[in-house]
Amino acid sequence: MTGSLRALAGDTLRANLMRFTRTPTSGAAIGALSTAVLQSSSATTVAAVGFVGAGLMSFHNALGIIFGANLGTTLTGWMVALIGFKLQLGMLALPLILLGALIKLFASGRTASAGLVLAGFGLIFVGISTLQAGMSGLDSLIDFSRLPPDTLIGRLQLVALGVAFTLITQSSSAGVAATLSTLFAGLIQWEQAAALIIGMDIGTTVTALMASLGGSLGARRTGLSHVIYNLATGLVALLLITPYRAAIEALQPGLIQAEAELALVGFHTLFNLIGVLLVLPVARQFAHLVENLLRETPSPYTHELRSDLLKSPQQALDAIRQSTLLEYRALLNHLYNLLTAGSTHSNLPALQIALDDTHRYLDRVIAQTPDETAQLTAMLHMLDHLQRLHERCEEEEGRAVTARSCRELTEIYTILSHTLPPIEQSIDREQWHESEVRAQHCQAEIDKLAETYRASVASAIAEGSLSVPEGTRRLEAIRWMRRVSHHISRINHHLKQGIRPSLEPY
Repeated sequence: MTGSLRALAGDTLRANLMRFTRTPTSGAAIGALSTAVLQSSSATTVAAVGFVGAGLMSFHNALGIIFGANLGTTLTGWMVALIGFKLQLGMLALPLILLGALIKLFASGRTASAGLVLAGFGLIFVGISTLQAGMSGLDSLIDFSRLPPDTLIGRLQLVALGVAFTLITQSSSAGVAATLSTLFAGLIQWEQAAALIIGMDIGTTVTALMASLGGSLGARRTGLSHVIYNLATGLVALLLITPYRAAIEALQPGLIQAEAELALVGFHTLFNLIGVLLVLPVARQFAHLVENLLRETPSPYTHELRSDLLKSPQQALDAIRQSTLLEYRALLNHLYNLLTAGSTHSNLPALQIALDDTHRYLDRVIAQTPDETAQLTAMLHMLDHLQRLHERCEEEEGRAVTARSCRELTEIYTILSHTLPPIEQSIDREQWHESEVRAQHCQAEIDKLAETYRASVASAIAEGSLSVPEGTRRLEAIRWMRRVSHHISRINHHLKQGIRPSLEPY
């Protein structure tokens, strides 16, 4: 159901996530609404992490979405408690599943997705009926009296169990439904169920945290903020268990026993609402806390890209040139080590982040003269080929090994590996024309040899003297070296074009 809802409303929700997150309050509202629609807090929070990582949304704007996501996911509990348990729709849901499946089979596009939503909706209640039937005989198989008792330590242990359940199922909604079914069957006490629900809320943070690993600083801060916020909300919820039950008993004696599931869902919504209301007034301070915990370490490639330089386009362009040169040298070193030693010491994920940051910084530069426009255009082309060269480095496994080990590829491999150090030396000496000529000559030689060798490999495969898998590996190695030489040639060409006349020695 979640997947189909995302297909139906994904584009609209993504647009609204970025449009209505100008303040933490509006972000919390749209985060709660998106989660209620998608029926998955993980889908919402992972989307927020992705937006921040892609530079489409700031870390501060994403905080509201994180705050509201947990509140939106409580809708599932209400749906289970009110419709699943009260109306007993298990058998009535079967026609919905049939209808949804038929729509999926015979329709297409959004109508087919709507059919899956309908089928998924029906399956929820079939699942609840199945859980209820299973729970009725579970007390003879599992000794629920061995669950942790209703003490502070016991509640903490139950919270840990709730976290573990969500880690295994990757769905707090599934855990809430199972907990409500267990409570409905009278197998656990209300306080035990409340502690489990708290743990499941905390467990949802793992998905967003995993999505942020290896991402930009903003993405990692977003993932960490989700963890901190849910832990804090969980602590508040633990302190609320006893007062909440006491308040309910005072207002309506016997309600907990008679309507335990509704009381539990109400508690789930209440502590998430309290968490949002408590954090929104101090959202700025919360953001500063996360920023202090994850401080920005200057990148060795982009530390010169300062915002104050944007006031002077030429100074900003000079800073970009220095960054791209550092990134280019790192990629050349990576390729040389890969081709000669078979191992590298470059951090490709860090280089990817640096290239993305450089690209975003370049987008902020506004050229004011024809010379600055020419430099900016050349650097855009250069960054594009640097990104593509980085992609070639990421797909290196096997192709560089084939190029090194295959005797027939020795000539092409030697041209490429022997060209890289002289290009880097020419760049170090700021001999832009020489580096361009070397790169163009390398590309021309590889292209000429590659065409001949491709034909010989195809003939060998056709004659049966070379197996198809081995021939394919060799052709991929040739293609990889041609693409690498092409990107290097274009990078050096645009590098020379991007040098302002006062710096060009030729």
